[in-house]
Amino acid sequence: MIARVWRAWTTPEIADQYEELLRSIIILRIESLRVPGYRGIEVLRRQEGDEVAFVTVMHFKSLESVKEFAGEDYKQAWIPSEAKRLLKRYDETARHYEIVQAIRFE
Repeated sequence: MIARVWRAWTTPEIADQYEELLRSIIILRIESLRVPGYRGIEVLRRQEGDEVAFVTVMHFKSLESVKEFAGEDYKQAWIPSEAKRLLKRYDETARHYEIVQAIRFE
């Protein structure tokens, strides 16, 4: 399993709007692609001084699955234009980690 991790920051005034965009449009768009090997996404949010940080962690079966989603230049961040308008700054690339152990709490 591969975790694709990406970070972005916005202002506290816009954070709820960005979160809603993620929930109502962007995540649904990702899921509608039906990428083979895509296993889901987590969205993390945290206040950091005068910014609000968001971290997305997408899960894929393999690096090949990541490339199905992101293309051959798979390290390049995938940021829809409507998201860019709400973000103060963001990582230009995503980081990829092999998941060596996962414990799920239900």
